[in-house]
Amino acid sequence: MSAARPLTTLRAIAATAALPFLLTACGYGSQATEDEQPKVAAGAEKLSAGEVRIGYFPNLTHATALVGVQEGLIQKELGGTTIKPSTFNAGPSEIEALNAGSIDIGFIGPSPAINGYTKSKGKNLRIISGSASGGVKLVVDPAKIKSLDDVKGKRIATPQLGNTQDVAFLHWVSEKGWKVDPQSGKGDVSVLRTDNKVTPDAYKSGSIDGAWVPEPTASKLVSEGAKVLLDETDLWPGKKFVITNIIVRQAFLEEHPDVVEAVLRGTVKTNAWITAHPDKAKESVNAALKKETGKPLSAEVIDAAWPSITLTDDPLAATLRTQAGHAVDAGLLKEPELSGIYDLTLLNKVLKAAGKPEASDAGLGAR
Repeated sequence: MSAARPLTTLRAIAATAALPFLLTACGYGSQATEDEQPKVAAGAEKLSAGEVRIGYFPNLTHATALVGVQEGLIQKELGGTTIKPSTFNAGPSEIEALNAGSIDIGFIGPSPAINGYTKSKGKNLRIISGSASGGVKLVVDPAKIKSLDDVKGKRIATPQLGNTQDVAFLHWVSEKGWKVDPQSGKGDVSVLRTDNKVTPDAYKSGSIDGAWVPEPTASKLVSEGAKVLLDETDLWPGKKFVITNIIVRQAFLEEHPDVVEAVLRGTVKTNAWITAHPDKAKESVNAALKKETGKPLSAEVIDAAWPSITLTDDPLAATLRTQAGHAVDAGLLKEPELSGIYDLTLLNKVLKAAGKPEASDAGLGAR
């Protein structure tokens, strides 16, 4: 990625909200892995909690967490309070860990956040900040699909029934005037729910003609000869929509607001560092991915994927409301009650102290 297009240019949140009973994030499995704890400076004073357990995915759309932990930027704000990081490969497992009290703060997509919030009737989590936007594309076999209209009658993969990208694709299909049964995926377009980790092989074998997927899966497909037909950001006003939020257990927020505030200072400073050091940030992300998965992304894939994601402190709350509406329209979600899902009090305190504009909860904050 060139210095002209930093990762905080990484575009706004790719998410369409998904059903409270099916939702998942754009992950690569379901297991959590406890990672090596960052080093605490000698003599540093602890906050109100001795440790804070943070969960995130080894994905480019979770770059704030990857870089913030890798570079020690979040730990620095926590002083003697230790980060205990865990990586997850799917939203449901992270929500389960949050519900069980195994983690305190998580980086996660809007669909599982909505799921976790509605299933607990608003009693379990709060969205406290944004993290990333964008990074979702429709990529296709150029020999079979040359225009958007050519998608009709073809086999298009999405990561999972009812997940963020699945809802987005179903909404786009309906906007084209085509009919697809949301449960079976059959209709004017065949929607094949395929795990991101096997989608590149499905493409190579010819069993799918394209996919509506997040990064880095989209760029992995491009490396196999696929072409980007549509970037989802082009469908959103201002080219922004939420793909990753930061959530917290309500009990932890109430008991340790100083710790939560310190984490948010760290994430805001991390996003600013990424903006100021785009090339170093890309190296940091890939070093973290190598540590988490055992294998870094190739230069070809990361260079293609990097510019399409935007890191943002703003949770882009209005887009979450819109995404929920898309899921309702697709027949995958009953109208959710989202009032109170956001608590941006500490984020806005941090942003104000940093001289940045406050973020809006779009009327969905706790009152």
